[in-house]
Amino acid sequence: MVSNFRFASVPNIIFGAGKFSELYDIIANFGKNVLYVIGGSSLNASGKWDEITSEMLRRSINFYSISIAGEPTPSLIDKAVKKFRQKNLGLIIGIGGGSVIDAGKAISAMILKSDSIKEYLEGVGDKIHNGEKIPYIAIPTTSGTGSEATKNAVITEVGPEGFKKSLRHDNLVPNYAIVDPKLVVSCPPSITAACGMDAFTQLLEAYVSPHSNPVTDTLAYSGIKHVKENIISVYGHKSSDFNARSAMAYGSLISGIVLANAGLGIVHGLASSIGGLFNIPHGTVCGTLLAESTKMNVKRLEQADRDGERGLMKYAIVGALIAGKGYEVNLDVSYYCSVLVETLEMWTEQLNLDTLGKYGIIPKDIEKIVKKTQLKNNPVNLNPEDIKEIVVNRI
Repeated sequence: MVSNFRFASVPNIIFGAGKFSELYDIIANFGKNVLYVIGGSSLNASGKWDEITSEMLRRSINFYSISIAGEPTPSLIDKAVKKFRQKNLGLIIGIGGGSVIDAGKAISAMILKSDSIKEYLEGVGDKIHNGEKIPYIAIPTTSGTGSEATKNAVITEVGPEGFKKSLRHDNLVPNYAIVDPKLVVSCPPSITAACGMDAFTQLLEAYVSPHSNPVTDTLAYSGIKHVKENIISVYGHKSSDFNARSAMAYGSLISGIVLANAGLGIVHGLASSIGGLFNIPHGTVCGTLLAESTKMNVKRLEQADRDGERGLMKYAIVGALIAGKGYEVNLDVSYYCSVLVETLEMWTEQLNLDTLGKYGIIPKDIEKIVKKTQLKNNPVNLNPEDIKEIVVNRI
């Protein structure tokens, strides 16, 4: 019997090498005033911005741009909205990494509002967004967050009382997501590594989530297969290989779809609390904590007797996949859970992922991190001491 489930909407997805060029014909459906939300420098360095500018002029389209460096803050979004509110925009286009995609999503959602985005952030404000927005196209240039397929924009304010919270509504899913692996080839190795581990984290956490369903399981398994086969090689000798880059872009896209439907666990709970307290890239937090978090989850699931069987089996299935095995009727659960944990530990080393200590996190910070951390969709309950151990082992 298939259990009941719901599945959130996804964008109109256009995937493939060279598909970026289809953007210009899509723009024609949304009027003559366009805002581009772009990254700090990569688009200019690649020459792609010159192409965009030339094409906009050729087609007589009025366009504006705003550059986003770092993760979007409430003040950045509020200032951008104020600046462009009177431009009669028909379309917003975000081209960049997850932070850029989220910033564009937030601007498209807030430009029709007169108050601060803080009023609508989960756990920060007390207002609920009604979903009205300017049409939005998301075009990722990294393979990590899957934000091009989600209904939330993550906004960060770093500090002692900082936060990393979402603006969320079903209607905030981008109208189009154009995923072109050619745009990811120039992504630096360190960002490629962190983003790749972020994507794998989202796929794994969604797969083992108590709220997964047959659709998310099938998609997550497919994404995991593509990422596990390419995450190391695309960081190194296959950094310019379109097949490897396509596989990682696919995995990232799928990770966004499944996280929107199944939710995420302890790694992203920690990424939210740590990201609000310290200026540390989201992908780095996820990547550096994944192995330790998975090890702790497996340990607690093994102690949960029959209640932990489902979660352990899910982890074992992923371990078997990583080992090159298909689904087996009599799967050696303990063995393949170990394979998964050991592989994640090996990836953490091979990808040279930074420890938390590199960003100023010290043992005395752990209490406040744990206090702010939530366990929304983790496959097993973890106590504060468990969470402390995860963090301590990556300082």
